[in-house]
Amino acid sequence: MNGQTLTLTARSGESLSRWLWLVKWILLIPHYLVLLFLWTAFVVLTIVAYVAVLITGVYPRWIFDFNVGVLRWHWRVNYYGYAALGTDRYPPFTLADDPSYPARLDIARPERIARWRPLVHWLLAIPHLVLLNAFVAAPVWGDYDAPTRERAVVSIGVLGAAVLILGFGLLFTGRRLSGLYDLLLGLARWGYRVLAYVALMTDVYPPFRLDQGDAPTIVEHHGP
Repeated sequence: MNGQTLTLTARSGESLSRWLWLVKWILLIPHYLVLLFLWTAFVVLTIVAYVAVLITGVYPRWIFDFNVGVLRWHWRVNYYGYAALGTDRYPPFTLADDPSYPARLDIARPERIARWRPLVHWLLAIPHLVLLNAFVAAPVWGDYDAPTRERAVVSIGVLGAAVLILGFGLLFTGRRLSGLYDLLLGLARWGYRVLAYVALMTDVYPPFRLDQGDAPTIVEHHGP
């Protein structure tokens, strides 16, 4: 397969509310409930797709289209919510692409996938998963209170700290901190590239890089 395989875009031209980010977690509860079921279906269907590729070398189109829709929905919710605080426009409830929404994701379905890939694909992604976990996972530290022996725990990761600072920047200045916003977009792009690779939706090995800013990230296949 030649040409573009994965495209993730973001558009940040709009002004943002100073305070809306404080309650977005409440507004997004309906999306979180729907995504709980969608991600369950995503995992089950990905396993089915692995078996199909192992036997036929083809990723079933209907599974591919559904899984792309789940990633697309998830990216819109994350962009509105606490992966970027990128927009105040409420995400639509749809698996389909919405060209008017400021966050979009698309993946070109590979025509054929080598049958051996389901056996090792997830193994090849381990270096990416380790690095991404270092950004997302929250280190835990604390101390014991002598009288009660209860441990006070503080836990926050790089991603959580960046979102918190970005939110307080909006609250106090009314402006987006562009450097942190770009970092969050870079982490999101890296994460979705790896997720698409682990789900066998592309056979292009994801690059070790952050594509920051609003420009789309494009992963290309240059081989036969």
